[in-house]
Amino acid sequence: MRIDLHTHSTASDGTDTPAELVRNAAAGGLDVIALTDHDTTRGHAEAIAALPGLDRDLTLVTGAELSCRYDGISLHLLAYLFDPDEPDLLRERELVRDDRVPRARTMVRKLQELGVPITWEQVARIAGDASLGRPHIATALVELGVVETVSDAFTQEWLADGGRAYAEKHELDPFEAIRLVKAAGGVSVFAHPQAVKRGRVVPESAIARLSAAGLDGIEVDHMDHDAPTRARLRALAAELGLLTTGSSDYHGSRKFVELGACTTDPEIYGEITRRASGAFPVPGAGGRA
Repeated sequence: MRIDLHTHSTASDGTDTPAELVRNAAAGGLDVIALTDHDTTRGHAEAIAALPGLDRDLTLVTGAELSCRYDGISLHLLAYLFDPDEPDLLRERELVRDDRVPRARTMVRKLQELGVPITWEQVARIAGDASLGRPHIATALVELGVVETVSDAFTQEWLADGGRAYAEKHELDPFEAIRLVKAAGGVSVFAHPQAVKRGRVVPESAIARLSAAGLDGIEVDHMDHDAPTRARLRALAAELGLLTTGSSDYHGSRKFVELGACTTDPEIYGEITRRASGAFPVPGAGGRA
């Protein structure tokens, strides 16, 4: 089985609609895909509705990527198979999402002060109805020829944490996020924990603390982790008793990575589904969970 547990759609900062995402996953030979848009579950219904029309079996894992902050460092927590209507977690997701627009307006203003001819109207057009984030602003910088790729915008010169045009937003305490996900019947995995090219990362001691607080796993196989980093994270996970996942962190055409670029071991996937009680994987017609 080929299992990709970290993807994004137009519900946040991807370029595929949720229906297009599952169709592309099936066409790419995947068996299981998780839809983990930033701080929202808005794309789940469309993705589920598209499953019966696929040419091959594909199982959908519902989830979200939660924005958190630890000791001043931004980190992301992948939450799988939680109850999307659980009120406490829902309220926190809404707080994060509602803060995205004023934060984006602040970053646009900072870029203008740096001489970049960006406008709010341009960013709003790119984002459409999506949950607005830095990748939409980065796409505007690509359109303007300021940077060559979206990834090039995530540097200290522009949008990386602490960068010249960076602005903070409401983010969850990761220990509280883990508690909320577990209370909603979900499973939590620390996304790309050592993606140093994105900015500062938390120390391994913090991962140990998160593990003690109930973290289920860490995302090891990811495009932003080189081979030595993956080996170190795998050893740390073994030491702490954490699950290890792999995924593409697919964003459609916004980033140069294919669906299934990294995958999760079927046994790990099985353990994630066994631990979850808030929701269950959704198989396509004749699909397998």
